[in-house]
Formats: sequence, C-alpha cells, structure tokens
Amino acid sequence: MKAFNKYLIVVLVFPFASIKAQEKLSLQKALTIALENNYSIKISKVQKSISSNDLSLGNAGFLPSLTGNLNQTNNIQTSTVDLASGGSRNANNAKTTNLNYGVSLNWKVFDGFTMFANYDRLKELEKLGELNAQLTVQTTIVNVINTYYNLISQDNQLQATKTALEVSQTRLKNANNRYKLGKGSRLELLAAKVDLNTDTTQLLRQQDLIKTIKIQLNQFLARDLSTEFEIIDDVNIDKSLVYDDLKLAVNSKNTDIQTASVNQKIAEIYIKQIKGNRYPNISLTSGYNFSQSTSPPTGFSIRSNNRGFNYGLTASINIFNGFGQNRLEKAAQLELQSANYDLQRIKQDVNANLLTAYLNYQTNLKLLLLEQSNVEVAKENLDITLEKYKLGSIVPLELREAQRNYIDANARYANALYVTKISEVSIKEITGTLSI
Repeated sequence: MKAFNKYLIVVLVFPFASIKAQEKLSLQKALTIALENNYSIKISKVQKSISSNDLSLGNAGFLPSLTGNLNQTNNIQTSTVDLASGGSRNANNAKTTNLNYGVSLNWKVFDGFTMFANYDRLKELEKLGELNAQLTVQTTIVNVINTYYNLISQDNQLQATKTALEVSQTRLKNANNRYKLGKGSRLELLAAKVDLNTDTTQLLRQQDLIKTIKIQLNQFLARDLSTEFEIIDDVNIDKSLVYDDLKLAVNSKNTDIQTASVNQKIAEIYIKQIKGNRYPNISLTSGYNFSQSTSPPTGFSIRSNNRGFNYGLTASINIFNGFGQNRLEKAAQLELQSANYDLQRIKQDVNANLLTAYLNYQTNLKLLLLEQSNVEVAKENLDITLEKYKLGSIVPLELREAQRNYIDANARYANALYVTKISEVSIKEITGTLSI
C-alpha cells in the first residue's frame, strides 16, 4: 500500500515527466493565433467586405441603367382573305415572324436628392460594418485574455494543491513509521490516509479543471481542441490607470458609443430619404431599336423593317397619397428621437460601467497586496508546523489546519490576481484602449 501511494503521488504531481516538451504558449502568441484563426473574426471580416462592396455610386442610384432587349415570335397559320374586287387569297400553313431587338437607356437625373442620401447611408453602413468587425476582434481578444489568465490562476492553485499533497505524503510516512515503532496509533495512521486521499481527489479535480480551460482556449484559437501546451506564468498588472484620462478616452473610442452614434446618423439620413419623395422624379430615356416582320401573301405587305433612335424625358411627382408622406416623415422623426435617446443611454451605461470597473480595480489592487502577504505568512506557518510535526511536538490536527490555511491563502491570492487583471482588462475594453 505504501509503495502504491508513493507511485500515485509521483504520477499525479509529475503527470508529463515522460512526455516530450510541450508547446510554450505565451499570451501574445495566443492572441496572434486567435486573430488569424478565430471563425467569428473571419465572419466579421466577410460582413465588413459586404458592406464595403455595397458602397458604390451605382448602388446609391447615381448611374444610368442600360438594358438590351430581344424578342422574337413565330406563328404558323392558315388564312383566307376575301378581296373587295371579288377575288380571294389563301395561305396554308403560312409562317409569320416578328423580330425586335435594341438597347434602352434610363437615367434618373433628379429624385429629390434621395440618391445623395442613399450614398451617405451606404457610407455609414460601411462604418457600422467596420465597427462590428472591431467589436468582434475586441470580444475575441478579451475572451482569450480572460481564459489565459484564468488558466494561470488555476495553475497556481494546482501548485498549492501539489505542495499540500506532498505534506500529506510526509505526514502519512511519519504516521506509518510511528505506528510500526509503537509510538503512534492506528487511528492517527488512518486519519493521515484519509487526508491524503482527500488531497489527491482535490488534485485530480484541479487537473481536470485545467484541462477543461485549455479546451476552451483552444476553441477560441480555432485549432485542434486536444492540442497540449504550457502557459507562461507571468501576470503584469498595469497600476498606472487614471480615471480622468480613461473618462476622456471612453467617448471617442468606445465601440458601443461609436455604433450608437452611427445609428443616429443613419436615422438622420433616413429623414432626408423620406423627404425626397416630396420632390419630382425626372429621368432621361433613350434607346435604339430594330424590328423586322414577315407576313403571308394575303395582304399588301409581306415584309417590313424598322430601325431608329428614340429619346425623351419623364417626370412624376407625388401630389397626394392619403397623407402617407406625412406619416412616413413623422415615423422617421420618431426613429431619430429614439436613436438620440439610445445614444444617451449607451453613454450613461458605458460611463457607469467604467466607474464601477475602476472602483473594483482600485479595491482589487489593495486586496492583491493583502493576499500576497497572507500567502507568505501561510507558507512560513506551514513550514514551521511541518518541522514541529516531524519532531513530534504538535498533533496531526495542527498540521492539517496549517495545510488548509496554506491552500486557502493560495486560492485567495490566485483569485485576487485573476480578478485584478480582469478588472484592468475590462477597463481597457470599455475605453477602447485594449491592444495585443
């Protein structure tokens, strides 16, 4: 049993000792891979290209349309024609053909300035596509950063669990020796085994949690989910953030505010599009056509050809449509009012989120220093307690309590480090200053 426990500890604490060195994945490398491979980013780039492709003078209505036409019909008929002179003409299964082809031009030269509004709207939609792509990239970056630092936090807790497990192994070995020498009780030995099994269970669960987080990170990187890698345990907290500077940056760089601002402009442009219906529509028309027809020999003509050029102008104006124009303009004004309210709401929400995140950031910086000090105290306490236990001057319960305090202190510190870094990332995400 003793040999088995020792072998189990070696396997759990050094599970990859016999495996070749794994990939060293830095946060910078992870972000680079995500920006290249992530499917959400690829989709957003396609959507951005679609909005850019839609921005053209032709799509806005500035350019004329030129259409080619071809029409041919054939008829086979039997006919009898009685002439005024008393005679008649007959045609059996006579074929009649009609052929028409040509080109026609239509160019709307004035539509109440709607085409100009259309073009402005397409430009704003292109901006919106770009902002959506930026938002997707930003969201992906945040997801990768959060997952990476969560992995660091959980790995730190894993190291603390391994240390506690090694202490439990030492305790079991000591209890077993004391029991063989008759200086310890079997109850003490059984209690040491139970605590060792408990710590082993905790280690297995922690290793499983880390594997799950690695799968999530591989998912964000859009690569093989089973890819093994090692992280670089390096968490640098930016302690130089100043609220007044952040507040100035948020209104000009926050993606949500920029998107709401673009939507407001689109609502303003929509009013111009609707008001354009009050003006006349004027179009130039032109074309060149050729027609040819053949008839059976029952009439005065059996073949005719026509070709020629035509041109002209068409104009129309909406005089009355049941007050529909007034209704549409009022609806457009209400849409603009709603967009204005939405912009103000988003500005307030973003600034509230910024203030909350900054207050959390300051509090977390203080807690981080406190928890770091607690880890040092807990480690020193565990070392002293372990030495006293080896000398037999304290009972196993005191050693177990020191173990728990050490694990809890490390867990709190790892969590404080993670939460502080995430609050920093959240602030930079809100202010649009997050970069790789």
